[in-house]
Amino acid sequence: MLQRVADGPIDNDLMSAQRIIKENLNGELMVGFVSDNVSAIHPRIMEALQRENEGVRMPYGNDGLSAQLNERFSQVFETPVDVIPCTTGTAANSLALSLMAGPINSIGVHERSHVYADECNAPEFYSGARLAPLAGADCKVELAELAELTTLIGEAHSPQPAALSLTQTTEVGTVYSIQEVQKLAEMAQVKKMFVHMDGARFANAVAALDCSPADISWRAGIDALSFGGTKNGCMAAEAVVIFNRKLLPTAAHRQKRAGQLLSKNRFMAAQLLAYTEDDLWLQTARHANARMSELAAGLANIEGVQLPSEIASNMMFARFTEAQNRALKNAGLAGYLFDSGEMRLVCSWATSKEDVDQFIACVSGA
Repeated sequence: MLQRVADGPIDNDLMSAQRIIKENLNGELMVGFVSDNVSAIHPRIMEALQRENEGVRMPYGNDGLSAQLNERFSQVFETPVDVIPCTTGTAANSLALSLMAGPINSIGVHERSHVYADECNAPEFYSGARLAPLAGADCKVELAELAELTTLIGEAHSPQPAALSLTQTTEVGTVYSIQEVQKLAEMAQVKKMFVHMDGARFANAVAALDCSPADISWRAGIDALSFGGTKNGCMAAEAVVIFNRKLLPTAAHRQKRAGQLLSKNRFMAAQLLAYTEDDLWLQTARHANARMSELAAGLANIEGVQLPSEIASNMMFARFTEAQNRALKNAGLAGYLFDSGEMRLVCSWATSKEDVDQFIACVSGA
């Protein structure tokens, strides 16, 4: 697998990514390979918002649509769950982890995960716990790393490991298999640690694995999931899905403290219900994954292009020649170009075959 390895600290990667956006048509992209969150709202979700934008409803989740969330998500995951809508993925991660760990605890996370590298210590702020970075190829936490962290349990001078957070899909587009999640969760559970999953792109992982949402979440040992929607067609809608009822006693108060008890919660509920109706969330994810497979296939035989050995989801890191990078930038097609020389490319629910063909033609022509 082609690794995302920066020449400098993580901050250099972030600044490079931000520079691409500013240079690329002032943020107005001709084609949105920069990320899957540059796409528009899916029409069915917009229609749901418009339908709900009439009349008055009770606030703070006491409306009719919000009352349907637990039942809908319980159907999706084939088990009773409790759902807390959130406005951002960072909020969902921070809220979920605050239910699992406190000021004397640590939370194991991959050293390149979004939770650790891109959320400005928000999980630490809301939980009081320390994030403990763990290594692993392809942005996946390795069992040996988790085992090393658990040796601190009982050590009076060290924060006590209380939770493990896994990212699915990972920051480089790889996907944990069901068995990989199970093994990590089993080790964590033996040590009485909770397991959280950052599922900003959970839909893409479920689509890639062609499994049920239950198989890669609670059946594999996940206690709470940050369920993403914004990257896959929603306007601004995420959710904390709680499987382990031991996490519920403080959930409502943590929700309020995190600023996620929304007065007009009905608009969050409208999005999440439309998103999960008739498996729309999986249809959009399959579309995005398929477009990335087509993009990789089209680039595979172009001289100078270096691709990952496996394309697992809707995101990949590739390398192009300087001429190809320049052509992509001039055409407004460039993704995130990191200081390491890799370009992150992401397909979304709205990426068309024409978009893919245009990108391939641009690279080939360079």
